[in-house]
Order: sequence, then structure tokens, then C-alpha cells
Amino acid sequence: MTRSYKHLFGPVPSRRFGRSLGIDLTPFKICSYDCVFCQLGRTTRLTLARENFVDLDETLSEIEHWLKNDGKADQITLAGSGEPTLHAGFGEVISFVKARTRIPVAVLTNGSMLYLPEVRKAAAQADIVKISLSAWDQESLEKINRPAPGYRFEQLIEGEKQFRNEFSGKLWIEVFMLDGINSTPAEVAKIAAFVRQIRPDRVQLNTCVRPPAEESARAVPEKSLRELATVFEPAAEIIAEYRAADGGEVKVNEQAILEMLQRRPCTADQIAEVFGMHLNEVSKYLGMLTRSDLVTATHRNNDVYYFARKNSGRAACLKE
Repeated sequence: MTRSYKHLFGPVPSRRFGRSLGIDLTPFKICSYDCVFCQLGRTTRLTLARENFVDLDETLSEIEHWLKNDGKADQITLAGSGEPTLHAGFGEVISFVKARTRIPVAVLTNGSMLYLPEVRKAAAQADIVKISLSAWDQESLEKINRPAPGYRFEQLIEGEKQFRNEFSGKLWIEVFMLDGINSTPAEVAKIAAFVRQIRPDRVQLNTCVRPPAEESARAVPEKSLRELATVFEPAAEIIAEYRAADGGEVKVNEQAILEMLQRRPCTADQIAEVFGMHLNEVSKYLGMLTRSDLVTATHRNNDVYYFARKNSGRAACLKE
């Protein structure tokens, strides 16, 4: 990028979207859910109230500048520090982008706000909308996603079904699976039954290969995910990144973060501040480092601290 942005980040490498420019419309961490598996940690403001959380004109100005001075990405994605559809003007952001570039627009949403007609109308402008469903009733929703008070499972299902009826673009649904919580064949069959009602174009299975908000959130082994993928219609694809990614820039950033952690333990927030990265970017690198067994994480006072392992002298391999 040619300048530092407040509301844009990346483009970052994404398995699903290639090089993806992120647009972050909610300050950390405003969300309708407080998911036990969230890679960004605990929700600090749990709400269903839609507001202009960040300045819309400022955000559009940054997008305009990026398009004129860089403008190279495979995807422009509304995602970041919270639930993007909570921003009252997210639809204006989509229409602004669509009027100025042919780069496809994706919205990564948990789907919780789609029970509102105005949210469905705004989201329907996108090329791809990724929604989520990891529960099968109110009890499992509260255990896994911990929604804002008063939110009902029925709102989620009816909103997602109605959006499918109104949306002509590509609808993807992500099912986040947790070992011992929603991963038995019987539980997965219940989720899959609702997925069939929603009729997505693609079903994607994920699990917590990056350090989660809660220690109780444990990853489902890759072999088990592959076995469960056949329960869904269409058959699900595995998007969990069990192995570290390749790439020169990625390895340079991993190395810099690892060297910092070799000096002292840090939270993801602290790493983001030091390197001027977005939390989503930091989370990706920390996930790669933990999967390479170079970094470990521990929970302290509702924060997750990352440590370099004693054998992280192996980090030299990252430079090769």
C-alpha cells in the first residue's frame, strides 16, 4: 500500500479469496456473537444494535485512494474486527466499490442480522456472501456462539433461508466444528439438515487451527472433518488450514513475529501494534507459527499470550 489506512487492511493471502483487500467496519471487537472459537478473542461489545461504528466518508475516501494508487486484489472483502453487517452503512460501501471496480466483493458475516430486510437488501449487492451455521438449536447456539441477549436460533435460520431466496449471487456457508461440542455424527446431521434448507452453493468446514478465544474450543482432526464432509449437501470442502502456508512475504512476516516472541511473550494486539498489521493478518501468521510448533499460546486474564517455544531456533528454516 502507498499509505497507512485506518479501515483497510491487506491485501492478505486467503485460501478462499486469493489476495483479499479487507474493509473493516467495526472497531475491535463489536459483534452480535461471542464465539468460543474466535481467533480474535473475546467480544468486547456484544450487541444487535446497528450503528455507524466507523466514519463512512472516511472509509469511502480510503477505498477511493486505494483503487487509484494500488487497486490490485482478487477480492474486496467486508470483514475484520467484528460483524460487518452491524455497520448501518455497509450496503453503501458495497455499492461504492461495485460502481468503481470489477474486483468481486465478498461479505463475511455470521448471518445473525439477516433476519432484518434492510440487511438482506444491502448484502445482496455483493458477489459472494459467506454465512455461518455451527449450531442446531438455541442451546447449542448459546454454547458455541454466545449471541447477544434476546437473540433466537429461529431468527438465524429464517434470516439465512430468506436471504437465499432473495440473493442471486454465490452463497457459501461455513460450519465451524469443535471437538466434543458439535462434532458427533448425530450433531452434524442436525446441522446438515438446516444447511439443506438454506441451499448454499458451497459448504465449508472449519475448525480452530488458530488459537481460539476459549481453551475449551478444540480442533477436530482433519481425518474426522473429511469423514463428516459427506453428510452435507453439497458435500463440504475443508477450509481449515492444517499446514503452514508458503510464500516469501509470508515467511518474512512469520520470522519477524517469531523473533519478537523470542524476546518476550505478547498478545495479538501487541504484535499488531508493533508491526502496523491488522489483527486478521496477525492471526494468520500466529496460526502458521503454532501449526509449525514454533509458537504456543496460553490464556491469562481473558487475554491470549503467545510464546516462542524453546526449540524455535528452527525458525531459521523460515528464511530459506
